[in-house]
Amino acid sequence: MPYALALALTLLVEVPVYTAALTRAGGLRPSRAAGAAVLVNLATHPLLWWSLRAYAAGPAAAYWTAFGLGEAGVCLAEGALLAPLTGLAPRTALPWAASATANAASVLAGLLLGG
Repeated sequence: MPYALALALTLLVEVPVYTAALTRAGGLRPSRAAGAAVLVNLATHPLLWWSLRAYAAGPAAAYWTAFGLGEAGVCLAEGALLAPLTGLAPRTALPWAASATANAASVLAGLLLGG
């Protein structure tokens, strides 16, 4: 899957998930929630995408291990970035839960589309 398509798919899937979670559970305005979702993805998506390329030609086990660890790191980074971007307390579960849910949804979408 080309990078631009992967980024577009990620945003298409994750922004609505983040927006729903952050507006319903966090009380944020939809525009602020969506903006934060875009920003955290622009911070993490390129780094994960380009770092995984080093594993693409190697053994499948190495790729999937890097992928799993990378996605876990993305969830942690996006959860941490959400707090200052949204004004949510970093010690609450919401930034982390929203990040895990949004990233799980986009991974599933990518796998279903064969990426």
